Amino acid sequence: MEKINIGSQGFALPMPMAILGTQHEGCPNYMALAWVTRVNFSPPLIGIAVNNGHASHEAIMETGEFSINFPSTEMVKVTDYVGLVSARKTDKSDLFGHFYGKLQSAPLINECPLSLECKLHKTVEMPTNTFFIGEIIGTWCEERFMTEGVPDISKIKPFVLTMPDSRFWEVGRCIGHAWRDGKALKL
Repeated sequence: MEKINIGSQGFALPMPMAILGTQHEGCPNYMALAWVTRVNFSPPLIGIAVNNGHASHEAIMETGEFSINFPSTEMVKVTDYVGLVSARKTDKSDLFGHFYGKLQSAPLINECPLSLECKLHKTVEMPTNTFFIGEIIGTWCEERFMTEGVPDISKIKPFVLTMPDSRFWEVGRCIGHAWRDGKALKL
């Protein structure tokens, strides 16, 4: 079977859905976020891409702080909503209960099973987006979403976004173990 070129805008793989938390004009602000990736182990760094025109972009540039909150499947509608409206026109500060860890400009969402508190480490400017690299200062998770002290994806119930079809999907079942299953191959 032959592969065909589907162009340069292929989003073939799912992206984890998150809610970006920032402090915009003194109030908590939230934005749907799918371009999220871990970029370094030690120090723990995570990267996010945010459009240069968004209020959340402006807030990160001003405060140097942000949170990445991972919603459960029950939060699909509100997650989508915070990506549809701008903080410049809509006050989103009361959509969630929130708290602060060490950083006072990184609101952490009570309703999200898992939240990361991040301090800006580096920015990489792109034509339409900025790639913000944040150092993870704290990881917040309720015990009910953990197994043996570790966040449990089956309890968190995160979801992903696919494009260009713009659909949300549940994460499926475990199919193997990294850094272990491949050891069975002898090539």
